[in-house]
Amino acid sequence: MVVAAACDGACSGNPGPGGWGCLLRFADGRVQEWGGADPATTNNRMELTAALTLLQQLQTLPRHPDLAIRTDSKYLIDGFSRWINGWKRKGWRTASGSPVLNRDLWEALDAARIPNLPLVYVKGHSGDPDNDRCDVIAVAFSKGQQPQLAQGELPATPMAPPPGQEPAPKPLLQLLSRLELADRLAAGGYGLSLIELAQLVELPLASLEQRSGAWRWRDWSVLPSGEGRWRLEREAPGSVQREGGGDG
Repeated sequence: MVVAAACDGACSGNPGPGGWGCLLRFADGRVQEWGGADPATTNNRMELTAALTLLQQLQTLPRHPDLAIRTDSKYLIDGFSRWINGWKRKGWRTASGSPVLNRDLWEALDAARIPNLPLVYVKGHSGDPDNDRCDVIAVAFSKGQQPQLAQGELPATPMAPPPGQEPAPKPLLQLLSRLELADRLAAGGYGLSLIELAQLVELPLASLEQRSGAWRWRDWSVLPSGEGRWRLEREAPGSVQREGGGDG
């Protein structure tokens, strides 16, 4: 299940050589990235290309009900969410009567539209990890580089230990992946179904069905968010933690 999506574009000169990047994050911690380059393009075209790639990939993938595509392009958000219907009514003309730029990409985006999958604005270079990563990919491609892209693998495990030291136990590495996932779910404000929450915290579903109020799991507060869903919130450093604690 896809739990996070982000995209970005870059261009040197605008018009000039450009690049785009996008990524999907899955509930099991896997990450898939895409990117590409165009020797003569614009920043807007690269933003649209990145979003189109995500929509095409998401057509057949299971998605979290709260999934949104995060982007720092207001041009993409406004065009896709507001302007496009007017453009189509006017025969792909703007309010001033001029031809709509990037019509080919807008038509492709409209054809790939997924109901109830919104675009959400995130300020560029603001510390959002997925937006920053997409920017790194896009800028690298715009400069003619070939960045290494994640290909659906799980988060990187620690480097091999020095000779004579035992490798980290597999259960500990699996726990690390779950904790990293919990951090991303909390940062994104994602809601979890009871089944998804049980899988994350590795507690019996029957025991979670008895809970109605907030409770703690490791470094997170687990909070009810309505309609049978739950969300995670990072506890402040130094808070008293109690894994699987009761309500309250």
